[in-house]
Amino acid sequence: MTRVPLRNAASFTLALALAALCLPSLHAQKIKPWTVKGIWAGGSLTGSRPSQIYWAPDSKQVTYLDGDNNLREFVVGGATSRIVIPAAKLTPLLDAPITEQDRDHRDRYGEPDYIWAPDSKQILFDTNGELWLFNAKSGKGQQVGNTGMESGDNPQFSPSGSYISYLRNNNLYVQPAHDGSHARALTSTGSHTLLNGGIDWVYLEELNVRSNYFWSPDSKKIAYLQMNEQHVPLYPIEDWLPVHARIQWWQRYPQPGDPNPGVRVGIVNAAGGATRWIDLPISQGNDYIPRFGWVNNDIVWIETLDRAQKHENIYFANVNTGAVKLALAQTEPKYFNDVYSVTFLDNGQFLVLSWQDGHTHIYRYSYDIAAPMAVPAHLENEVEHGDYEVQSIQSVDDATGTIYYVSNQGNPAVREIWAVNLDGSHKHLISKFTGVHHPRFPPHGSSYIDEYSNRSTPPAVAFCNPQGVCHPFWTSTPITDRDLHQPVLLTLTAADGHTTLYGTLLLPRGHQAAHSIPLIVNPYGGPAVGTATDSWGGKSFFWDELLTEHGFAVLHVDNRGMGGRGRAFEQVCYHNFGPPELADQLASIDQVLAKYPELDPHRLGWWGWSWGGTFTLYALSHSERFRVGVSVAPVTDWRNYDSIYTERYMGLPGNDAANYRADSVVNSAANIHGHLLIAGGTGDDNVHLSNTIQYIQKLIDAGVPYDYNLFPRKTHSIAGPNARTELFQRILAEFEMYLKPEQPVPTKWN
Repeated sequence: MTRVPLRNAASFTLALALAALCLPSLHAQKIKPWTVKGIWAGGSLTGSRPSQIYWAPDSKQVTYLDGDNNLREFVVGGATSRIVIPAAKLTPLLDAPITEQDRDHRDRYGEPDYIWAPDSKQILFDTNGELWLFNAKSGKGQQVGNTGMESGDNPQFSPSGSYISYLRNNNLYVQPAHDGSHARALTSTGSHTLLNGGIDWVYLEELNVRSNYFWSPDSKKIAYLQMNEQHVPLYPIEDWLPVHARIQWWQRYPQPGDPNPGVRVGIVNAAGGATRWIDLPISQGNDYIPRFGWVNNDIVWIETLDRAQKHENIYFANVNTGAVKLALAQTEPKYFNDVYSVTFLDNGQFLVLSWQDGHTHIYRYSYDIAAPMAVPAHLENEVEHGDYEVQSIQSVDDATGTIYYVSNQGNPAVREIWAVNLDGSHKHLISKFTGVHHPRFPPHGSSYIDEYSNRSTPPAVAFCNPQGVCHPFWTSTPITDRDLHQPVLLTLTAADGHTTLYGTLLLPRGHQAAHSIPLIVNPYGGPAVGTATDSWGGKSFFWDELLTEHGFAVLHVDNRGMGGRGRAFEQVCYHNFGPPELADQLASIDQVLAKYPELDPHRLGWWGWSWGGTFTLYALSHSERFRVGVSVAPVTDWRNYDSIYTERYMGLPGNDAANYRADSVVNSAANIHGHLLIAGGTGDDNVHLSNTIQYIQKLIDAGVPYDYNLFPRKTHSIAGPNARTELFQRILAEFEMYLKPEQPVPTKWN
């Protein structure tokens, strides 16, 4: 597909101005070489972009944290922002000491540092359990309570604004908004295995759940999910740094075939009292409840997903009588992808994202608003349609009946903002800047805040009107002292001979002799993720630039089995986790080698992280073409990973034991070719350290040498300047030592 052009002169001028941020001026200072420390040990070279961007409920103002920890406000119609709360007041809250796991969870799962009160006049901060309520006009604040928790306490205002709710020790609490001394528990059964309104790890990670309790519109009741983890197996997260090593915490972690958390929805009065449970036709310890909420003050909606992830239902339930009715049933022959979007409107309609026609699109359903449980929901229309993916529904303007959404229509690499009427009419592109957009729409209205970039243009953040005309209020810092050059955009053919693949190739500068450049491939490879996007790469892009300065070329290709290209493209990996993905990467490498003779086919390296780390091990044990591999935080046995993710693609191990054996790299460790570096964090609660330990044992048994880097207490992200610098220094050294020499270094013990 061709690249979508810029739409008008104004946006073209803006694009040129932003692109210039990356180009050294004629009088720029001397160009510095890229260094690992220069990339990973400090802040962003393009500046600290605004974070924690949230609209006030009245949709008249938006706030954000700037790079200095000031809370700033941008008023709709205004020209500039103002400081609402200075950093001097906020830094002690934002920099409060919390554990590595809590910091990782807040960042990884997007837990907000603050929320707006319903009156749009007050802002509640919470970063370590202390609740501070600030006046948005004066900037004055006071402590109004303490949840006693760190991440996951999930404070919320009641819709009336009179109360604040939160989680403490797996119980649900409510207090007056300004008085923490009168906090009361609405539940009392919470324990290490019974979560009332809390979210366990697997729901956070694999179902993208961000809250498991919701206030009724009249502020009189709360619907919450209770998770019973009594039968979910435990995994120890260990800390070896103290003199006396200890179990830092025991994680409830269901692996394929294990019992899942038992789940049920309860309704409790905000004033206290017994919980009324909703009796749903689901299998406890197997099935899931990804989403739920309120239809009105008396009716809740609940989305359920069976363990095989082939049946997804929406139920309506009367909270007063307990009656339950099926509103919508959906089925998939293989699996539903990880999109559980349900958007209820105020007029007896709701929207669902589904890939039932082969691509993810918006479907509109209606129900009897006077009697929601009278009859099942009725499909009104597939709102939009085509050979593209809708990534998300951003907003629905009830006044105009307009849906604002993000999709890659016209170019799989972009993520652009579109609008369409509920009846499917007047579909049109809103955003003017070609690339990847991350818009934030207000609760009401159609103006929005947009963060956008493309491969050659670092991020900008702007206030935009409904026509997509944007006024940036933050732009990236120019990079004038380092060499930046753009990758070659690739259009390739998959191993099946007809599917188009997309990728990039970054080459060292200057003309090179034939077979003079070693090539490093760096795919992710796994489902539900697409990396071949027209977006600013940040530190990962700078890392590739560094590798080219050291004489390497870097190849990124999205193979079949990855996300963002529709159902058939992704479901190639169904019960087949490895063979088609590797076949596509090898086919891509062959096409690139044929087109760029300066690349050396005998000096191929591979590195990846998470699924990409697993992919590294799979490639080196199923192909003899790679001289070096670096695997960070890999799953080495699919029986070790969590139930929701793994069973979605692989099924139950008891039903498909052969594929579990064939696709788990621990069983092919003896076949490793080339030099191998494995790295991981001891505090990784996503891909457990046991994966690497089991794999290393197989290497030892087979007499295969390896290098290994361990990062104490670090999680899956191995975050922090010291850890990242050490990791990437070690990766660079691996490629310099084993891939750079023209003659291979022996890979077996003598």
